[in-house]
Amino acid sequence: MSIVVYFSSAGGSREVNKQQTAIFNFLDSKKFIYRALDITQSSDLKNEMRKKVGNPSALPPQVFNGDKYCGDFQAFFEAVEEGKPEKFFKL
Repeated sequence: MSIVVYFSSAGGSREVNKQQTAIFNFLDSKKFIYRALDITQSSDLKNEMRKKVGNPSALPPQVFNGDKYCGDFQAFFEAVEEGKPEKFFKL
């Protein structure tokens, strides 16, 4: 399985950019291998992300491990605060 992070490279909100950066920094610091999929490069990617999440208005970042949905930034943040990031990433 591999971790996939759907993100947006477009200007967007400062908050979304901070959230995405926090997830990428965490993954990099733990040397986790992941794929980053930029939903601004293709409306198909955005639609794919929303379909997988089950929410037609879902915003990035959204994280998956293989086909398993891990969650959004709030779920990631809570897992890290609880000291259980492995649980969030379904490792």
